[in-house]
Amino acid sequence: MPPRQRQSELPKTVEHLTQLGDPLRLRMLRVLCQQELSVGELVKVMQIPQSSGSRHLKVLSEGNWVIRRNVGTAAYYRVVLDELPPAMRTLWLAVRDQTDTLPEAQGDDTRLISVIAERITDSESFFGQHAGQWDSLRTEMFGERFTDQAMLGLIDPTWRVADLGCGTGNVTELLAPWVDRVIAIDRSPEMLDGARARLEHMGTDLSHVEFRRAELCELPFEDESIDAAVCMLVLHHVPDPLEVLREMRRVLTNTRHGGLALIIDMLAHQRADYRRAMGHEHLGFAPDQIESLMNQAGFEHVRVRPLRPDVNASGPPLFAACARIEP
Repeated sequence: MPPRQRQSELPKTVEHLTQLGDPLRLRMLRVLCQQELSVGELVKVMQIPQSSGSRHLKVLSEGNWVIRRNVGTAAYYRVVLDELPPAMRTLWLAVRDQTDTLPEAQGDDTRLISVIAERITDSESFFGQHAGQWDSLRTEMFGERFTDQAMLGLIDPTWRVADLGCGTGNVTELLAPWVDRVIAIDRSPEMLDGARARLEHMGTDLSHVEFRRAELCELPFEDESIDAAVCMLVLHHVPDPLEVLREMRRVLTNTRHGGLALIIDMLAHQRADYRRAMGHEHLGFAPDQIESLMNQAGFEHVRVRPLRPDVNASGPPLFAACARIEP
C-alpha cells in the first residue's frame, strides 16, 4: 500500500477505534449482533436511560456500525457483519469475542431473552394478534400477579414455613394464607414491626403467623422442626453464607413431604457500589457457587435456575435455588 494511502486511512481507523472505545457501545454492538432491536428495547437490555441509548446509537449509526430499519413509526437497529466495510469488519472481529468477558455480558443476555419474549406478546406483533391478544386482555382484566399467587395453592397446606430475613414481610404475606404456620425471622425489630403492620394492613389472618427476632446463624428452632425455609434477597448481606445454609439445613425436616429450602438472590454482578450504598457483603452468586455452598451445607438435588427479569427493573438478574432433604 502506498505511504500516502496508509496515511489517509489512519484518521479513519483512529475514528473507528474511538467509536469502539466506550464499553457501553461495545455491549450494544454485541447485543445487536445477536438480535435486531428498537431503541426502547435496547435501553431495557442495557439498563440505561433512553437519552443515553439514543446518543450512543447516533455515534454507532454515524460510524456505519449499525443498520437502521424503519417499521412504521419505529426504528430497529442491527449489526450485519457481512455489510461492514472490510477494515471495520476486521476491527470488530478482533474485539467481538472479548466482549463476552465484559462483567455485564451475562446480564445483557438474560435481559435480551426477556425483551424478546415481551415482544412476542406485544399486540402489534403477528403473534400478538392471536395468542398474545388474550395475554393482553387477561392482564387488563385481572392484572399480572394472579397466576403467581394462585400457584401457591400447590404448596402442602400442613407445612410450617420459616421466612428467613423476612424484612417487611412480602414472602410471609404471600405464604400465610396457604400453609399451617409461617414464622417470620429477622434480626431487626423495626423490620419485624414493619412486617406485622404490612400483614395487618392487608387483612392477613395472623393467627398462624409468628414474628421472631433472631440471627440467621442461630435460628430459634429445634432440629428438624421446619418443613420449608425461604431466604429471599438476604444471603448477599451475610458475611458467611455457608453458616446460614448449614443452620437452615439443621432445622429442616427430612419427612417425605418436607425439608424444602428455597434461596432467591442476585446472580453474580460487578456493581461494587452496592457494597457502599446498601451494605452488601457479596456481589451476587454464580449458579455453580450457590450449588456448591448448598451441597457443602448438606443439601441434595440442588437446582439453580435464573429467573426471568423484569425488563423495567434496574438491578441485576436473580436466580432461584431449591433443594429437598432426602427422608
